Amino acid sequence: MPSVISTDVLIVGAGVAGLWLNARLRRQGFSTVLVESASLGGGQSVKSQGIIHGGAKYALHGALTGASEAIADMPRRWREALAGNGELDLSGVRLLSEAHYLWSPGTLAGNLTSFFASKAVRGRVDQVKGDQLPPALQDKRFKGKVYRLAELVVDVPSLIQRLADLAGDGLLAGQTIEPLLEAGVLVGLKVDGREIRAQRIVLSAGAGTARLLEDLGLTQPAMQRRPLHMIIAKGPGLKPLYAHCLGGGTKPRITVTTHPAADGNWVWYMGGDIAESEGVNREPAEQIATAQKEITQLLPWIDLSTTQWATLRVDRAEPLQTGLSRPDNAFLAEQGRLLVGWPTKLALAPDFADRVIASLERDGIQPQAAEPLPALPKPPMGVPAWEQLLP
Repeated sequence: MPSVISTDVLIVGAGVAGLWLNARLRRQGFSTVLVESASLGGGQSVKSQGIIHGGAKYALHGALTGASEAIADMPRRWREALAGNGELDLSGVRLLSEAHYLWSPGTLAGNLTSFFASKAVRGRVDQVKGDQLPPALQDKRFKGKVYRLAELVVDVPSLIQRLADLAGDGLLAGQTIEPLLEAGVLVGLKVDGREIRAQRIVLSAGAGTARLLEDLGLTQPAMQRRPLHMIIAKGPGLKPLYAHCLGGGTKPRITVTTHPAADGNWVWYMGGDIAESEGVNREPAEQIATAQKEITQLLPWIDLSTTQWATLRVDRAEPLQTGLSRPDNAFLAEQGRLLVGWPTKLALAPDFADRVIASLERDGIQPQAAEPLPALPKPPMGVPAWEQLLP
């Protein structure tokens, strides 16, 4: 029979949000156990594009929204952590790009100029030209305008690996997670039959949180899923590009990030409006054809002749919003010693941790002397989608 574990905070879900929270708590002296039923970062995290948004893309109609203001400070906090002098030491995490870009096809260049002159985004962006352009846009046929955003793009697998290292001995692979009750009160969880008692239990399991709540007999907070149908391309003709291409609406027409594949080729991972709305309803072949047409129209000099293609369906798990709208901030609900949350976006992982730590402080939760943890079975690392889908 496995030994009973007592810890300060028990976290379920080892995506970036759970891993970041875990590292923050350990740095503050709390004992933690972080449970993952599949792979580290293997849900939404490793399927994200790695952009640390600062909110500019949420101001495309020319005014700052609640979302853009809430997220505006995130790039600074991530940058400090990546430099090793922030709330976490993430030095060694691979940075794919020091900046993300906004680019407009020639037809929209005039509108873009007036938009970026507005007070909404002044000081957050700079126009770039010539050899400052992303490599994929450095062609004499390129007629648009490009603006550099003060936003980072991180290599998510290396981020997950670093956060896993910061978890020390506290990672636990567990398939069966059940409530641990005393006199009808939740005091911990049973993980594969092992009792784990905790002062607080945090559910940060993304889409898996809905099932955990059901197992606990809870219907609130309710969860929504906002689907995406992402496109993946790999080939020798692709060059690095980290950019939102603007269409006529309030969302980027297409968002491209570039990632290194194990075989040495570059991978383009594409989201934006093409992956939402109509894109969700397309079959994979139709979605690929749509992306090929877009890239050929926008970047006709890119050689796609030997490119391999795939699509990936991703469900973004979030707290339920009216009309399935996108939440502005990280979300946390408190029910006794149970805390339930969704970061809602990779960049907001620090905000999610802030909310949990503020809850502990309000409730007077302090680190308790904890026994050393026994040797625990560890979850494996998540694998990027392109390594699974493309040869």
